[in-house]
Amino acid sequence: MNTSPPRALKLLQQTCLSRYPAEASRLLEKLPTGQIAQLLGAQRPELTLPVWERLVPDIAGEALEELDDDHVRVLLSRASPGRCVAWLTAVDTRLRERWLALLDPGRAAELQMLMSFPTDCAGALMDPRVLVFRPDMTAREGLQRLRASQRQDILSLFVLDSENRLSGVIPIQQLAMAAPSARLDELMQPVTAWVEAMTPRDEVVDKLEEFRLIDLPVVDLDGRLIGVVPPQALMAAAENEAIATLQTMVGTSKEERALSRVHFAVLKRLPWLQINLLTAFLAASIVGLFESTIAQYTALAVLLPVVAGQSGNTGAQALAVTMRGLALREVRAGHWGQLVLKEALVGFLNGLAVAGVTALGVWVWSGSTGLALVICLAMVLSMVIAGMAGATIPMVLTSLGQDPAQSSSIFLTTVTDIVGFFSFLGIATLLSGML
Repeated sequence: MNTSPPRALKLLQQTCLSRYPAEASRLLEKLPTGQIAQLLGAQRPELTLPVWERLVPDIAGEALEELDDDHVRVLLSRASPGRCVAWLTAVDTRLRERWLALLDPGRAAELQMLMSFPTDCAGALMDPRVLVFRPDMTAREGLQRLRASQRQDILSLFVLDSENRLSGVIPIQQLAMAAPSARLDELMQPVTAWVEAMTPRDEVVDKLEEFRLIDLPVVDLDGRLIGVVPPQALMAAAENEAIATLQTMVGTSKEERALSRVHFAVLKRLPWLQINLLTAFLAASIVGLFESTIAQYTALAVLLPVVAGQSGNTGAQALAVTMRGLALREVRAGHWGQLVLKEALVGFLNGLAVAGVTALGVWVWSGSTGLALVICLAMVLSMVIAGMAGATIPMVLTSLGQDPAQSSSIFLTTVTDIVGFFSFLGIATLLSGML
């Protein structure tokens, strides 16, 4: 069968791109970005996606600018969110907004969220415009790439492998002094320290001080380089006081400081105290529903705080883990079902262990098998529901566009108190014949 040269060349390109994306990306990076866009733009986006994801972000961003909007939309819709963020941060703001407008609103919102970082973490301090190099480049090629970038603020050159993970670092003075034919993998030094994007600012400061770094690489959860924290940006940010997230969890404002005016502190705290009062009355009303049961079996009043306390601790544990997952972006709203199921199972197994010990203690104390059974069942049920609530509350706040830390503990305390009271007293009422 005869195949025309253009057709054969296209088939050869398709084979190379589909079977050897890492090698193809390394070859393409040596070409001008216009040629990269021309070669990859001639193929289906689905075929070239693995190659695009392996290109260094600054080259990929420049090449994407040469493509039509439909091609860019498909790539941004199908590529991993981390790679999309790297491409978007490599281009100017106007072009970034235009590309985001091409996407489905849900996808665009996800990428916007990934590009925004709290002010007290490494992601907010870093410069995402990273100039990176490959191990097989020569010093001559490295200097050419450095000159072409026209960047005057670069102190260290970061070398990445084919998966864009850190392989080493080269001080710019060492590159300038090296022989033109020397390979970068011969010049590079091990990377002694790096941080993830959500690493708190105080940990970033500790890293810089401990390792005496001139700049600090920032990686995503997959270990891919996404930015560099320059010392001047870090020192300027370190002058500001760290925002205490724990304040919002108990109903105070992030803006409040230890020496804030009394009027300001009252205005920020009082609304949440009033809400807490309302929720406390709500929990108390649950106890009122079972007033006759408590009057008949006074031992229930003694044991009621035990169930509520264990329920509250279980919910607080689930809340802390979920808050950390949201802060580090390990979980999103789509993980809600999986997270709730996990916390329900953890609460059930912990509940069985705690309930067994509790039931034994109650039986020794009261001599009542029925009372031991009641507190055993209530403990398991309340701890399961408390774990689910601890995972759900921050997820709900996030889906509503609110700060997930905002007074989470107030809402959680209400839920755990109500669940603990209702489960214990409700089961006691149902099994009153055994008490």
